[in-house]
Amino acid sequence: MDIDLPPTDAPPVDAVLVVGFGGPEGPADVLPFLENVTRGRGVPRERLEEVARHYLDLFGGVSPLNAQTRALQAALQELLPDLPVYWGNRNWQPFLSEALQQLVDDGRRHALAVVTSAFPSYSGCRQYREDIAAQMVPGGPLVTKLRHYYCEEGFLATMRRQVAKAAEGLTSPRLVFTAHSIPLVMAQTAGPAGGAYVAALRIAAERIAGDRPWDLVFQSRSGPPQVPWLEPDVSEHLRALHGQGVDEVVLVPVGFTSDHVEVLFDLDVQARATADELGLTMTRAGTVGTDPEFVAMLAELVRERIAAPAELADHGCVATHDRCPAQCCPPPPPRR
Repeated sequence: MDIDLPPTDAPPVDAVLVVGFGGPEGPADVLPFLENVTRGRGVPRERLEEVARHYLDLFGGVSPLNAQTRALQAALQELLPDLPVYWGNRNWQPFLSEALQQLVDDGRRHALAVVTSAFPSYSGCRQYREDIAAQMVPGGPLVTKLRHYYCEEGFLATMRRQVAKAAEGLTSPRLVFTAHSIPLVMAQTAGPAGGAYVAALRIAAERIAGDRPWDLVFQSRSGPPQVPWLEPDVSEHLRALHGQGVDEVVLVPVGFTSDHVEVLFDLDVQARATADELGLTMTRAGTVGTDPEFVAMLAELVRERIAAPAELADHGCVATHDRCPAQCCPPPPPRR
């Protein structure tokens, strides 16, 4: 699939569509949600049940993600009073298909999609586009995904404040930026020039860290052991830093826009246990969430698109394009 710019005769923008990942909002939702997330990937049932126990035992079967996306929708609506802001999820209620149908029912002709992922990768960008295309209903509006925003100042400045807050009271902490691991084959071909995902993460980390020492690590690996994924793992890296004499660390979940279950479990539970075992002082920075400056930046991207619908954006960072080449961000390899 080659996803191009909107046609020059595109209808005027008359809606905004927030596209989220989705998350369970009760114990009965957990397994069906996980089945939606992993459909077609051959994930063993026992692995799903193990992850489900994390949701149930630690979080009561409720992910904070839906509540956070609902708050983002409301915050955007306040800043964009002339455009109705809809919301649909890829993996749980309210589903994307329902939001697309509502756009049809309301007579909308062109919606701008704000996705809850800042970085270029298959699951963070292209899969959103594919899901929108696959779930479009007859007579549906044109849906144009806004560009990546990982190097926009509204994202970076918000993360700097989160880092500063987490570092309060520490002497000279090392910043450890974390992002979701992906298969190495995906990371190596994640853009026209290759390696867009890691390159973008490094750009963001460097601009957030300033003159502080920092590292980029990964979390939430879910693939079979024989398939190489991006490393190092966050807990393994904490052990390595401790061995080097580092005694203060701030974890920075730069690859995520909200404090959802993967952030809470992988960092606040697992990485915390590792740090406590080592006697390592560790704090965690928050994510951008619905910080007013972050939301204002998203609203400005909407206005930018309306003002200049055919421009290719290039703000000195990789993969902020609107044109999506055929080989950009390939899907993960099939499980064996």
